[in-house]
Amino acid sequence: MNHPTQAIRAVANQLNTVMAGKAGQVRDSLVCLLAGGHLLIEDIPGVGKTTLAHALARSLGLQFSRVQFTADLMPSDLSGVSVYERSQEQFVFHPGPVFAQVLLADEINRASPKTQSALLEAMEERQVTAEGQTRPLPWPFFVIATQNPHDQLGTYALPDSQLDRFLMRISLGYPERAAERELLAGHDRRALADSLKPLLTASDLAALQQAVAAVHVAPPLLDYVQDLIAATRSGRWFAQGLSPRAGIALLRAARAQALVAGRDYVAPDDVQAILPQCAAHRMVPVGDAGRGAVEQVRAMLAAVPLP
Repeated sequence: MNHPTQAIRAVANQLNTVMAGKAGQVRDSLVCLLAGGHLLIEDIPGVGKTTLAHALARSLGLQFSRVQFTADLMPSDLSGVSVYERSQEQFVFHPGPVFAQVLLADEINRASPKTQSALLEAMEERQVTAEGQTRPLPWPFFVIATQNPHDQLGTYALPDSQLDRFLMRISLGYPERAAERELLAGHDRRALADSLKPLLTASDLAALQQAVAAVHVAPPLLDYVQDLIAATRSGRWFAQGLSPRAGIALLRAARAQALVAGRDYVAPDDVQAILPQCAAHRMVPVGDAGRGAVEQVRAMLAAVPLP
């Protein structure tokens, strides 16, 4: 593997050939994976959520599995079932699609809460308990879940405990005019994603995640992160603030953001760049300003002084 920054840049450049005009979302996806977290993409159908997940798995040389979440999907459809094998005269466990390195949970909020909760253990513990036996998941294990806006028919809101398992939530949005022209005139993006070559191996990814853990965080930067966490708990901006687990996840993402930016230390810019994506889905705004959670996080960022 090349220098970490060069390796990350090579992956980002390849992903950007598929995800035209979405460099920021590509960067956030890489930050999330390098930080060892799970990614939630909330957007309308047809803007490239599945293509991004597939391209990311291909570029990193990881095993990819996709599950379409529907109202009748059962937990066993994810984890797997035991089937009696006559030749062996015993029940044999057949692993479900959750046993993959990258799991795309497509339209996760169209499944029932019972099925949604089947992912909780997998996302937090990297293991699955089925039929009384606990089985470890492959390493790395990275969930990319997509969800439709809550005002669409047939959706179930994800519970707070589920949302808290996602390190980051992003939105792709409509492409800009130039990028959409490229999409209209170019090749099919899904076919392009299928043709991507792996640029890293699992061991390369492990080395990059170790490099993330080694990124330096100075005491004044820790003070700044604590000030931001305290601001979320003050009651001025949000009904309920970030938990200690969310604070640890935020710092991990800031380290990954610094590494992607080519630095071995975390700067305030790194925290500001990833805070909306890491925090907004965990909190409910208060006040009569009519802001969404992301806008409220940005307003809070502007109000908290820099170190």
